[in-house]
Amino acid sequence: MKKQLLIGVITAVMFLIFTLLFPTAAASDQQDINSGKEDFLSKYYLNEQGIIKPRIAEIIINYRAEIVIQAIAAKNFAELAEYVHPKKGLRFTPYTYVREEKDVVMTKEELYDFFEVDNKYLWGSYDGSGKQIRLTPAEYYQEFIYTADFIKAEEIGYNEVISSGNMLENQFEVYDNPIIVEYYFSGFKPKFEGMDWQSLRLVFEKYQGDWKLSGIIHNQWTI
Repeated sequence: MKKQLLIGVITAVMFLIFTLLFPTAAASDQQDINSGKEDFLSKYYLNEQGIIKPRIAEIIINYRAEIVIQAIAAKNFAELAEYVHPKKGLRFTPYTYVREEKDVVMTKEELYDFFEVDNKYLWGSYDGSGKQIRLTPAEYYQEFIYTADFIKAEEIGYNEVISSGNMLENQFEVYDNPIIVEYYFSGFKPKFEGMDWQSLRLVFEKYQGDWKLSGIIHNQWTI
């Protein structure tokens, strides 16, 4: 009896929240949620591609993303590690396209000494020249993570692609129903006419009811 009452309260609250977020919802949806139909949540929670909608994604992850971007900006990877996916670790992608078999992935334990490691990793290849990106983690941070003051980004997107270059976008295919937060600058010097845009994307995946950081994707204009 108590369980049924709790379910009723939860569904009522959920309906109230979605009604406030989506005032155009039809009255017939009340019958759908009361009858326990899962497609009610899918209708207002996910877009046509099955991706969490931007407004919902922002509500879910805004506070967590703020903590994470602050830790990255401060080079506090010991704190960052506490928010990293405990099973998948943290994947580093130097350009937009996520390479599942080649991107460097670090465990949360490895992140504690991120800036003290002297070994050079193969992170990928430089756009244009094709030269191998062989850098220490600290060097990689400078070139492919915090390349601008992303805390002050001129635009922040939640599960929507703001920046777009010549490379394919595959993050929503690689990661499992993620929330991706993009910090974007449209450019810095007028003479480049926007070709010096940059962005940083934080990828979160759900793990045991909590959203964990599992990817950092750097993005910029490419040839």
